[in-house]
Amino acid sequence: MTQANDTANLTDSLNEFVSYIKGFQSEIKTEMKHTNERVTMLDRTTRQAHRPHLAASIQTEAPHQKAFNTYLRSGDDAPLRGLDFEGKAMSTAVNGDGGYLVDPVTSDTVKSVLSSTASIRAVASVVNVEASSYDVLIDQNDMGSGWATETANSTETATATLDRIAIPLHELSALPKVSQRLLDDSAFDIETWLAGRIADTFARAEAAAFVTGDGIDKPTGFLTHPSIDNDSWAWGSLGYVATGSNGALSDADKIVDLVYALGAQYRANASFVMNSKTAGQVRKLKDADGRFLWSDGLAAGEPARLMGYPVLIAEDMPDMATDSLSIAFGDFEAGYTIAERPDLRVLRDPFSAKPHVLFFATKRVGGDVSDFAAIKLLKFGTS
Repeated sequence: MTQANDTANLTDSLNEFVSYIKGFQSEIKTEMKHTNERVTMLDRTTRQAHRPHLAASIQTEAPHQKAFNTYLRSGDDAPLRGLDFEGKAMSTAVNGDGGYLVDPVTSDTVKSVLSSTASIRAVASVVNVEASSYDVLIDQNDMGSGWATETANSTETATATLDRIAIPLHELSALPKVSQRLLDDSAFDIETWLAGRIADTFARAEAAAFVTGDGIDKPTGFLTHPSIDNDSWAWGSLGYVATGSNGALSDADKIVDLVYALGAQYRANASFVMNSKTAGQVRKLKDADGRFLWSDGLAAGEPARLMGYPVLIAEDMPDMATDSLSIAFGDFEAGYTIAERPDLRVLRDPFSAKPHVLFFATKRVGGDVSDFAAIKLLKFGTS
């Protein structure tokens, strides 16, 4: 009887286990069915989201771009006031009297055009500041040193002195205008047009100021500072080498003299600066063996070289004339500093020039010589 009971109990247990397995399989099938249904629905939703828009009027601009475009076209600043400004959009908003900061797309366009313009900006040191001026500290003197022995006392050495050069920031402005009818034309790319007009105006004004600016409400150009014969050079002036001929450059020797008038610590990063007319004369110069000193760049975008040093063609440099300072050579990254605020402001004025709309754009920039030993000049004169 005992064996029969054990067999019956084992049979019941097996039946119960099989029943449990079948129930578990049924639950798994049900869950798999629900999962497949959810995946199918998700796939359909994704495909619908990726379908191309049939309407051509779908707005794809970022919110800050649409808001700024609305402001430029109609003067409606409500969308700008309602934006949640982030670092990647407009960084801040100012009151209606000051205008609004340009969105990063327009601002980057202006910056790229300025950087590609042939001006001292391409080789100078450019810093972004948030203040009204930028101070450069210059250490002119060596602090001194001496040899020490094992038993003798060390003597006091000379102390270095620091000079402070203040570079104030000045306001550079542009005032382009456009008709309201043109603004109403939705096919007109207002931001590209505005960026191009501002870039052209700012680039030409900056390039001239960095070379010959008088420092009155504009940057101080490096040619504005006093120039003195390099044999008598002193801080606060730029040293020059004279060609020995009024308004002419008869041979290549003076170019060699100009290069080696610059200190060795500056020559490694030095470059020539001259305008196109002067370059046309200089590239004809040959050394004693009949080899041209001038060599064109081997790759697209690479600058030409004179005695192995790059040449920047800056049209604001003076033409060759009697006693003109038409060629500069130096390490401009060390010798000239450009300080600017990174923001560009635009104010819309629909009233002053009806039926046109004025766009008053401003930025703040300054520049000045920061190391008088880093730049040398070639004077087209006898002394």
